[in-house]
Amino acid sequence: MKKQIKKKNIYFIGIKGVGMTMLAQFLKEKGNNVSGSDIVDTFLTDQVLKKEKIKVFSPFAEKNIPAHLDVIIYSSAFSASNNPEMAMIKNNPERFRKVAVISYAEALGRVFNDYRGIAVCGSHGKTTTSAWLGYVLQQAGKSPNVLVGSRVPQFNGSSLLGQSKYFIAEVDEYQNKLQYFQPWGVVLNNIEFDHPDFFPNQAAYTKVFADFIKKISPTGFLVINNRDQEISKIKKYSGGPVITYDVADTEATVPTVNYLATNLKIKNGYQYFSVNDWGEFKISLWGKHNVFNALAVIAASRVLGVSLSDIKKYLGSFQGTERRAQVLGKYKGALIIDDYAHHPTEIKATLEAIRAREQRKNLITVFHPHTFTRTKALFKDFVTSFALTDELIILDIYGSAREKQGGVSSAQLAKKIKEHNQQQGIKQKVKAIATIPQVATYLKKKLNHQDVLLLMGAGDIFRVADILLKKK
Repeated sequence: MKKQIKKKNIYFIGIKGVGMTMLAQFLKEKGNNVSGSDIVDTFLTDQVLKKEKIKVFSPFAEKNIPAHLDVIIYSSAFSASNNPEMAMIKNNPERFRKVAVISYAEALGRVFNDYRGIAVCGSHGKTTTSAWLGYVLQQAGKSPNVLVGSRVPQFNGSSLLGQSKYFIAEVDEYQNKLQYFQPWGVVLNNIEFDHPDFFPNQAAYTKVFADFIKKISPTGFLVINNRDQEISKIKKYSGGPVITYDVADTEATVPTVNYLATNLKIKNGYQYFSVNDWGEFKISLWGKHNVFNALAVIAASRVLGVSLSDIKKYLGSFQGTERRAQVLGKYKGALIIDDYAHHPTEIKATLEAIRAREQRKNLITVFHPHTFTRTKALFKDFVTSFALTDELIILDIYGSAREKQGGVSSAQLAKKIKEHNQQQGIKQKVKAIATIPQVATYLKKKLNHQDVLLLMGAGDIFRVADILLKKK
């Protein structure tokens, strides 16, 4: 669909979701009258909605829906069977006959397709890479439009409203949302099986990306991680030129790519690395995985006409996004870090990054498993993901709106991790604690200045920090 949403009165059902909030912010800044509804619970997106003065009705109720609407955008988490507002729309077709009722993915696709759209996609690193690319382009004077799935402090929100033809968007593969997008360019970081409640296997998951990159414009581009085996299988399907990046781990293994990082080192809180023969770059973000993300940003920025000097300058001044190794404060001298990692690969990468930065500290990780289907499908991988933490606390599984229970529990996961640790000779304290208030109570007695507390998960694990730091 090529026509952008231009109607004035727009209502979001499930507005507190990160994607919904970023789109609501963008459409509000475009001059539309935006409102929405959600549950009463506190979300990280609340501050963005408040800043934008977007009216939010809570809880969901038929009476919330404004009388005069042009567009209703709904989260895929809700339907007529589990949401009274969606049920009202379904049961009153005449009232909503002239209202465009569309999903979040379709709405974002309509906006995206009206520009020269650059989609940042893949299993891991989408949020950081899209925000970083948008930041570099903005600082370099390219005036991009940007939508990111998290709050970006340097954007003062989740989006940027620019004046150029370029639109940078974090695009999610879940439920094949990619079908709504017609990309000019694509940044594809990695492909690793996820969302087992929708995709039956790795092949089905990979195919979604293969179909997506076929749609790339011949005048556009595909930036890819050369190391990813699944991407290597499908890169031949790209509709546009392919640009590769990688990291040389040793002098003996130097891949042939367009953008190669060498000489990685950590100094004074920054990561340093060289790229090709262009000298040294530095970044403030933690972990080797962020060197890969930085290479993707460098490659895409070069295609979009940003000079090397500007890339070096702004790559290093990017401060990251919320919930990605975000330092929240200290409690009794213990540093508190919040991270969105909820897949085994992300967990390992985050722990490696924090362990490298805080080598002498006692690392306590509180993990909030996200969805029963993911926990069950990737159970064996979760068991081996936490070796680098000194203590592990596992909360009860955070179910999605689509599933509230399943054939797996946090107690089972904790038990298997203990068994694995015993077999491998890993000395680590592991326990399951059911709720966030119970975890906070335990930590109040436990933490001291020798500790680093890592809160990890895609749900509302950040509320542990809110309690400790007395924000709630």
